[in-house]
Amino acid sequence: MICFSSWTGLKALGGQDPFLSCSLLCPHGVFGKAIQALSRISDELWLDPSEKGLALRSVNSCRSAYGCVLFSPLFFQHYQWSTSVKVNENDSKTSNLNCKLGMKSILPIFRCLNSLERNVENCRIFTRSDQCKVVIQFFCRHGIRRTHNVCFQESQPLQVIFEKSMCSNTLVIQPRVLAEAVVLFTSSQEEVTLAVTPLSVCLKSSSDEPMDLTNSVYSEMFVGPEEFDFFQIGVDTEITFCFKELKGMLTFSEATHAPIAIHFDFPGKPMALSIDDMLLEANFILATLADEPSRASSQQSLCLSQKQKSFLACSLEQFLLTSKNTSTILLTVWQQQVTLKRT
Repeated sequence: MICFSSWTGLKALGGQDPFLSCSLLCPHGVFGKAIQALSRISDELWLDPSEKGLALRSVNSCRSAYGCVLFSPLFFQHYQWSTSVKVNENDSKTSNLNCKLGMKSILPIFRCLNSLERNVENCRIFTRSDQCKVVIQFFCRHGIRRTHNVCFQESQPLQVIFEKSMCSNTLVIQPRVLAEAVVLFTSSQEEVTLAVTPLSVCLKSSSDEPMDLTNSVYSEMFVGPEEFDFFQIGVDTEITFCFKELKGMLTFSEATHAPIAIHFDFPGKPMALSIDDMLLEANFILATLADEPSRASSQQSLCLSQKQKSFLACSLEQFLLTSKNTSTILLTVWQQQVTLKRT
């Protein structure tokens, strides 16, 4: 369980009222797995509290993958947040929480989840707005307390609005079944291809990756419609996307014991991996590889690996050099399929 409050008792620490305060009671697995899953997308993590709950957001540097895990207020033992606080005691101006953390700073704290669940009885997380720090305290057995101070940067979190219901194809699968398919791929696999028809689903190694006879393995697995919780194929298609984000979502899905929904159309349009639960919601939006340069929608996608530097990457690189507005860059990349905005 997790507790969020306006924790005025933290004033005793010598600071101002915190933007954010929470207390995690054992087990810590789901919260920690969310951070681990988002670490596969980017080396930056945003904390974004609102009336809808606490959102953890991440977007990679080339803007080809975005992830968000939203914990509902019902997920917490107690949830309370402040819309704004004074940035300085001598200043009347107020500011919302714009908290961006380095993933390399926070990920090691939640890396050993089995050890935390065995030894930690309570974990408190709060922000110090006067020092731009997130303080993480572990209250362990035998009265031991560990405190971590993680510096954050003031930066507005990005949000992606993706109309999953508009996708022609939707698959809902249990993590156990998907894990059996993923285990076929080697750790060096960068992209995978998902091919679907009304009769079957095939998950296979990407054919665009160069063959190396010393260590390359081409794998594929076919899954029948009866293995899915929900199976809707409106368009026969093959899409290629980055493998590590899929593994991240699968790891999180196994921790929540919730099925994964996959929403997609044709190559070049973004796809979505999502988990919808009573207590949380997770969405990963991924670029897919366009199959033909002539396809009009190709400008909505990015290349997924360094070795696949096609016209798409060149178009994005040229635009990055001329644009000064990050949100404009993102809007151009995703165009009508995905809308990004500053929250």
